[in-house]
Amino acid sequence: MWMAEIPVFVPFFVAAAVALVTRGPLRSVLMLAIIAVSGLHLWLVPAGIEVRVSFMEYELIPYRVDGLSLAFGYVFHIAAFISVLFALHLRDTMQHVWGLIYAGSALGVIFAGDLLTVFVFWEMLALSSAFLIWARRTDRAFRAGMRYLIIQVVSGVILLAGTLMYAHSVGDLEFGFIGTGSPAGWLILLAFGIKAAFPVLHAWIPDAYPEATATGTVFLSAFTTKTAIYMLARGYPGTEWFVYLGAVMACFPIFYAVIENDLRKVLSYSLINQLGFMVCGIGIGTALSLNGTVAHAFVHVIYKGLLFMAMGTVLHTTGTIRATDLGGLYKTMPFTALFCMIGSASISAFPLFSGFVAKSMIMSAALYEGHHWVWLALLLASAGVLDHSGIKIPYFTFFAHDSGIRVSTVPRNMMAAMALAAALCLFFGIYPAWLYDLLPFDAVYNPYDLTHVLAQTQLLCFAALAFVYLNLTGIYPPELVSTNLGAEWLYRKLGRRLIGAVMSWVRGRDSGLRAAVMKRVNGLMLYLAQLHYPGGRMAITRPTGYMVIWVAILLAAYLWLLLSFPNEMAGSDHH
Repeated sequence: MWMAEIPVFVPFFVAAAVALVTRGPLRSVLMLAIIAVSGLHLWLVPAGIEVRVSFMEYELIPYRVDGLSLAFGYVFHIAAFISVLFALHLRDTMQHVWGLIYAGSALGVIFAGDLLTVFVFWEMLALSSAFLIWARRTDRAFRAGMRYLIIQVVSGVILLAGTLMYAHSVGDLEFGFIGTGSPAGWLILLAFGIKAAFPVLHAWIPDAYPEATATGTVFLSAFTTKTAIYMLARGYPGTEWFVYLGAVMACFPIFYAVIENDLRKVLSYSLINQLGFMVCGIGIGTALSLNGTVAHAFVHVIYKGLLFMAMGTVLHTTGTIRATDLGGLYKTMPFTALFCMIGSASISAFPLFSGFVAKSMIMSAALYEGHHWVWLALLLASAGVLDHSGIKIPYFTFFAHDSGIRVSTVPRNMMAAMALAAALCLFFGIYPAWLYDLLPFDAVYNPYDLTHVLAQTQLLCFAALAFVYLNLTGIYPPELVSTNLGAEWLYRKLGRRLIGAVMSWVRGRDSGLRAAVMKRVNGLMLYLAQLHYPGGRMAITRPTGYMVIWVAILLAAYLWLLLSFPNEMAGSDHH
């Protein structure tokens, strides 16, 4: 029983330490073995376990296991195993170590039973993930990583403020339903919303993820945003305005993804689009919609990771990821093209693929609860997903025009990781009962109802025909080398100017205040000199003269304190 109480994030930190001191095949074997053993350990851990410790006047729960945390824990282990397998060809200790710490921090968040423990792992999640961006070692990556880290730390500071207010008002730190009935609840929601990529707060994803390494983006796509979805599902289920917020999130990224040339940015916008479905499911708040959110998060980690792996493989072998530079790669990368198409079919929710058995739960729940307009918005978003991730990604990368690029052999570990993810996409799509058995709530659902299958098939077929027609007639937006501005303009341009203006005002007031003070000090010293040397002059040069003045003043103050309060200045050792 005592082994069941060992937190599941501990093996990941052990694996990070092992990766730091080992090299070569030994490191590869040990990292994969530790993750596999940790996954087996989690599979054997029963729900209901809690570890409680006292801290000041509060009782903390650093480790809590229930159905919701178990479902996310399972898929996080799968994601960590696949991500590490995909990165085995690297001899970069930085990526291996920080990738494992990142995965362990995500597990620490979802198995935390109190908000203070959540905050600690929340900040570890922010710091460790930033290193996966900096690991690319380019100027763009460094700047994007700094912006990313600032935003993540701001989220943590807001979470800490909300946690302190919550503890003061409730008298407890246990993490359960929070709601929006208090200022503390709103602050905590804002912290979660930043990492869940709420509209306007979302820009850090397309800004930072495409600048990470080919392998780092696979890690990034799995943990941060899905951790935030878990937090929302735990703390804010049934928040009705989430329904409409999620619908907006599902729709607006489509337009950015359609015109984007950087294919990893396309996937980043697509990630926000898929988060919108999950936020909508949390807002509906029924057992079916919450199961749909968890199921969608589960399969999304796998198929989005597969798509980022496919694009990472292309970047690794060709050195570019722009649609205008690619095309015709199916000739030398046929298996990568196949795996990419399986990921595209999954995110597009084709029947027999994993996305279909999860996304349809949320859409069905929206209909059952009378959200017909929201259902139509999600239907539009589903068609848009097919356009930008289901067709655009594989078409412009592997088909379209022949770019003339011919690549060398893809590393075998990359192929194995993509093959494993593709197999899981098919497995959960064909055998959804295995997925549904992992879900935390009681709800009966049959995805392969004839109505669901026909409606989704018709939608996908007509969306595909629309893409073909628009592309052949030249109406479809052409692939251009361009920079598309989004909400990040607020902090990359307007925010920079605002900070510059504030600092300029502060510097002006500061220099003015210092000049005024030193003018008074200089006048005082001249007056004292006239008293001692009537008719004489005492020149005080700057900055040496000012330094002497301040040293004299501070020394005099210290001597006065020492003579006036000898016991206090000498300390309390004599007691």
